[in-house]
Order: sequence, then structure tokens, then C-alpha cells
Amino acid sequence: MSQQAIRIAHSPDSDDAFMFYALAAGKVDTGERRYLHELADIETLNRRALAGELDVTAVSFHAYAHLAGRYALLAYGSSVGDRYGPRLVARAPRPADPRAALAGQLVGVPGELTTAHLALCLYQRAARTRVLRFDLIEDAVLSGDVDVGLLIHEGQLTYADRGLVLWADLGEWWGLETGLPLPLGGNVVRKELGAALIRDVARDLRASIRWGLEHRAEALAHARGYARGMDAERTERFVGMYVNDFTVDLGPVGRRAVQRLLDEGHRAGLLPAHVQAEFVEA
Repeated sequence: MSQQAIRIAHSPDSDDAFMFYALAAGKVDTGERRYLHELADIETLNRRALAGELDVTAVSFHAYAHLAGRYALLAYGSSVGDRYGPRLVARAPRPADPRAALAGQLVGVPGELTTAHLALCLYQRAARTRVLRFDLIEDAVLSGDVDVGLLIHEGQLTYADRGLVLWADLGEWWGLETGLPLPLGGNVVRKELGAALIRDVARDLRASIRWGLEHRAEALAHARGYARGMDAERTERFVGMYVNDFTVDLGPVGRRAVQRLLDEGHRAGLLPAHVQAEFVEA
């Protein structure tokens, strides 16, 4: 039987590397499906999904609001911060009221379609923003090109090493505001693939995540190759933050959190339309 090639993409960070490892390394049986892996930063993936270039890809939940007509959202493989998430950092000491102080400040953000950017706009609409590649934001803060940086990926754990100060954790803020975790990114599948193949893809991704969790040491060893300067302890901590119970399956709380994010974004006029999240299961 000839194999069907499926283009799949995710971010070059350690948590995605962990969850996709078994799929990339042939550790799970995918039948006639052959996955062609690509790596790119999350905003690039958001934009490529907008163009319909990829069969399966990680995207920001913010971007999903623009993609729901073309892509189906999987219940597996999500990155969700439970009272933690993108962090606002600066050289200046933390003000007494960071939210108020952020008004008018120039914030380096990792992409207009990232959930981090959506959360920032919900937190303080009056902040000014400049889009920068996610791994250049700390440098921009240190050089004074921006006043504040919005950090995703490993920068959330390493910013203090460079003398930067935490102003606010948007996942913590979201949790206090809503009582829910902050859903940051998920995986989508092009609807044109058809319902049967989409379910197969969902099954393969779920199997890859479970394999990684069941063979944690091997998957972590692979993930450390994408840790961008973090030691083994921090890599394990970071993977543990974003490969969690919500990653295995969003479940009712995770699904409610995704819908709340989409609802709040639309209510604030930040999304093009009201989107009802629809999740595909294996």
C-alpha cells in the first residue's frame, strides 16, 4: 500500500519537540500515513496556515479565530498555561501597577496573531506594540529598542539571567480574571483532508504525546536539542509546564478556556468574528 505524505509543522521549541518526537522518529505506527516535518516560529506557522500551505500545523489559538473555516482544531497537543503564560519583562523595576504603567509603553511582541499578543491587548489595550521574532525580544529590551518585552517559549524561564525584571505574567492574570487556564497554542488539520484522515491524524498525534510521556527520559533528551541555552533541569521544567494533562486532551476545562478566550477577544473587537471552537477527537 502506498503511503500518504502529510505535511506537519510545529515550533522549534522544547515542548513541541517533546510531543512530536515519537511521530518524527517513527516510534508510533501511523499506517499508510507518512509525516513530513517542518519547523518554524509560531507566527510564521500562523501566517502559513492563513495561506493554507500546511496539512497539519501548530498555531496560536488567536490565529485559529482566523482559520476556523479552513482548519479543524484537534483536542490533542495543546499548550496551555495553568496560572502561568507569556511574561512581560523590562529593564525598569516593576511598577506598583504594571497594567496601568504599560499604557503608552512600546512592547516587543512575538507576532500579531500569537495568543500572547491577544492576551496583551486584553490586559492593556493602550500599550503600543512592535512585532519582533520571539528570540530577539530580550535583546530589544536590553538595547532600549522597546520598553517592555512579551516573552514566550523558554524566555519565560531565562529572562532574569539577563537582568530583566518581571512586570506581569499574563497567564496568572488570566487565571485570576476568569478562573481558567490560558490556552496558548493548539494543532489544526486542513478540513480538505476529509473526516476519516483527520481522525487518523488526531489518533497519531495523541499516540505521539502519550509515547513521550511514557518514555519521558528519551523524549526529554531529544527536547534538550531545542532548549536554546537551558540546562537539563530547566528544560524538564519547561516541558512540564506545557506538556501537561491539557496536552493529552483539552478536556472540558481546556475547551471552556479556549472558548472563553475567543469570546473575550471578539467582545473586545480584537477578532474578525465570533468563533465557536469545534474540536476533533480520535
